[in-house]
Amino acid sequence: MPTPQIFAFSGMLVGAGDDRTNADLVDHAVGLTGADRPRVCHVPTATGDRPDWIEQQRAGWAERRPHVEFSVLTLFNQPSVPDVRRHLLAQDLIFVEGGSVVNLMALWRAHGLDEVMRECWEAGIVLAGPSAGSLCWHTGGPTDSFSDDLAPFTDGLGLLPWSNGVHDDVDDQPRRTVYRSLVAAGTLAGGYATEDGVGLHYVGTDLHEAVTVRRGSQAWRVEPDGVGGHTEEPVPARFV
Repeated sequence: MPTPQIFAFSGMLVGAGDDRTNADLVDHAVGLTGADRPRVCHVPTATGDRPDWIEQQRAGWAERRPHVEFSVLTLFNQPSVPDVRRHLLAQDLIFVEGGSVVNLMALWRAHGLDEVMRECWEAGIVLAGPSAGSLCWHTGGPTDSFSDDLAPFTDGLGLLPWSNGVHDDVDDQPRRTVYRSLVAAGTLAGGYATEDGVGLHYVGTDLHEAVTVRRGSQAWRVEPDGVGGHTEEPVPARFV
């Protein structure tokens, strides 16, 4: 039986003291495939399929990971491959870019990718991504896709029966507070939050481990306490 795997992470701005980057988190996702020459499809829907971003990613992947068979699936103005389902099911890793999770899910549902992604997951293809590419596999989480103010997003694929908070330690946005208040209110299901540089590796629907490329950063398990508040428990992250 194939083993469903998801690697959902918060990307980060690299600062003083960081000896790893987001590229190391991507490397970790590639390594989860176990393939010598993994086939990877990059899905930049959440960026609006920006051509400049796509070319930047192509160059970066080719330089750092020449062993990868790399492809890109765009949906503007029409799918870039003749058979989206067949193409995605032929991959070892589907990597979903960050950006607007609301627009991402709207387009995926319009093109039937919600069902295809579930099929890929069940087939054992690793699903991964940062930010919007993390939220999408869960039931939902806080998002700034609607406006500058954080609002609840509750239309995720739900492959994982948990909510997700990303960028849980970013100072200029109250993501940590908003995520916990939404869980406490029952607007979002209980789930997991990741600080920047931290990823969640799920096997099936269970959290297998948290990993980090930023020393001292971690994940959090957040649950409603049943009386209008929340509980939280740190999830230590293994440095990779």
